Amino acid sequence: MASLCEMKCRAIPSGTPPLDTDAANSLLGQLDSGWALGADGHSLHRAFSFTDFYRTIAFVNAVAWIANAEDHHPDLQVGYDYCRVEFSTHTVGGLSDNDFICAARIDALER
Repeated sequence: MASLCEMKCRAIPSGTPPLDTDAANSLLGQLDSGWALGADGHSLHRAFSFTDFYRTIAFVNAVAWIANAEDHHPDLQVGYDYCRVEFSTHTVGGLSDNDFICAARIDALER
């Protein structure tokens, strides 16, 4: 089985059900420990800290490149020395494999 980082996001048709809690927790276990599920289980989020604005924006640009390459875009909150990333798949009203694939690709930026 391919690792999440090796997988590609795919188009998900409307009406596809979101991942259930067990599947989401299983995929969460394949990510770096900073990621967490939202309280309602419908989102995946992580906060990143940086030493300065330049490094923050470099990270944001890298995330934007990943998001565009995968055609799966997170919500970002950005400040001088932080970025909060949140994924969910709007067409399913919750989480899909795509959210975890993109999170794994972001994790790979730190390696």
